[in-house]
Amino acid sequence: MSDKVPNPLGSPGVNSAPSSLFTSLQTEANRLFNDFGSGFPNFRQSLWTGLPTNADLSPRMDVAETDQAIELTAELPGLQEKDIEVTLTDNVLTIRGDKKSERDETNKSYHLVERRYGSFARRMELPPGIDPSKIDAKFSNGVLVVTVPKSSPSVARKIDVKNAA
Repeated sequence: MSDKVPNPLGSPGVNSAPSSLFTSLQTEANRLFNDFGSGFPNFRQSLWTGLPTNADLSPRMDVAETDQAIELTAELPGLQEKDIEVTLTDNVLTIRGDKKSERDETNKSYHLVERRYGSFARRMELPPGIDPSKIDAKFSNGVLVVTVPKSSPSVARKIDVKNAA
């Protein structure tokens, strides 16, 4: 039985192995925590567009794994390198950003405002077996790629037992 689920849009399948179920659950939990206290934004909609009035600023992410690394790719349109912070604390990778307003409010009366501005933070717990000293982040054309190398597998070795006398 295949671990891939066909994608009707023609892109490669999405991993449906049990670990991906936990990843999906973690993603939904992240969204719930990010929405907590915001007045249930999915239920409060704009009169003009039907879109949530408190649109989610958290970046959409892809997480991929190779034999050598875990790669997180986040869409951050409208941000610049100086607006993004990536940190690692207790094996939790955090991506923070601040999208600043670019609206010119002088002599204008807005009838529709869909673009969102403000701060966001997205957290992801990394699995054991990574090398935190070699994490790399690159940003280009509104896309952040964070590469988290895996550490070398530990090698078992035999320890000789010596006579204490």
